[in-house]
Amino acid sequence: MHDFKTFPELTNAQMEVYYFASPHKQMTENFMARVVKVVDGDTIRVTCDARDFDFPIRFLEINAPEMSEGGRKAKEWLSALILNAEVEILMNAKNRVDKYGRLLGSCFFGGLNIGEMMMSLGLATSFEGRNEGKLPIVEKELAVKQWL
Repeated sequence: MHDFKTFPELTNAQMEVYYFASPHKQMTENFMARVVKVVDGDTIRVTCDARDFDFPIRFLEINAPEMSEGGRKAKEWLSALILNAEVEILMNAKNRVDKYGRLLGSCFFGGLNIGEMMMSLGLATSFEGRNEGKLPIVEKELAVKQWL
């Protein structure tokens, strides 16, 4: 059985098995929410009318630096902009939940895409470009090449 308390979000594959057993609404469509916490530069916690608990949203399109790698600036900027504010979360039905069980979505405030704003200010990069410019791990590269 699925642990809904620890992992309230169901992946699309889990929806087929556990959807009707879920004790709360599964978020599959765009919704409005209030930001109750900014966790870091690309993750917030929100509350909304559809649920009686707050839950995390991982911004779908961006990757902010980790807190140990200079991410405090992104977190502070994000907190100043949207903490305690109403935001709109736009869902991607094909990519709803990440590997850590967080809901994925694009966050809009005042009609503006927060992720795009953060990228234009240099506070985040696109999620696809998160490894650009990093040196490869030589041991990992060699381990893969031995099987080719």
